[in-house]
Amino acid sequence: MSESWPDLTFSPEEFSGRVRLFPLPNLVMFPHVIQPLHIFEPRYRQMLEEALADDRMLAMALLAPGWERDYEGRPAVHPMACLGRVATHQRLEDGRYNLLLFGLRRVELIRELGPDKPYRIAEARLCEDQYPTAAAAERDELRRELLKLFRTALPSLPQAQEPLDELLGSDVSLGALTDIVGYTLQLDLAFKQRLLSEPNVDRRARLLLSAIADQPTAFACSRGAKFPPEFSEN
Repeated sequence: MSESWPDLTFSPEEFSGRVRLFPLPNLVMFPHVIQPLHIFEPRYRQMLEEALADDRMLAMALLAPGWERDYEGRPAVHPMACLGRVATHQRLEDGRYNLLLFGLRRVELIRELGPDKPYRIAEARLCEDQYPTAAAAERDELRRELLKLFRTALPSLPQAQEPLDELLGSDVSLGALTDIVGYTLQLDLAFKQRLLSEPNVDRRARLLLSAIADQPTAFACSRGAKFPPEFSEN
């Protein structure tokens, strides 16, 4: 990539209430993770260039079933998306881009705005993680169990171990942990979207633990996964 990383911290005061929408059929993005993206469609090149000149933010949304019938138009997307900030980017000679997007927050898409741009823009609201007081006593146990299972699922690659050990050794919140685990494991897209759509951290953690117990193949797939992940294309 062609630049040093900018400050990736985020304050809700930065959020304008509008998002540049980047819908894909095969990716659920989460807060707290970094996703490589390859941008080649002209409409999304313009979107990225305008984002880079402004707040560097895009919202990743999963296309709803049936998107193939209207991909060049405005096919339906799931209403919960992930707001991300471009961490670094590289413009290729032919005008395409490679970039790394850092997930910031969940955003609920309220309504899509008029087609003033070749890409899509939506009105949205930030969705912060919810930590119910009644479940606080169980939260440490949920976190320990997720950490234990995630360590089991990590790819056995030398280049992955140092950053992952640093992450798992830190005081990462349960909300961030569920997002990182949910993103990393090879669970089906519908379930990943369900995790993204759940702001209650305790419910999200239990959903994830239950899915891991029911889908042991997620571990096998994750152990064979590449690290870092490959670029996702629009």
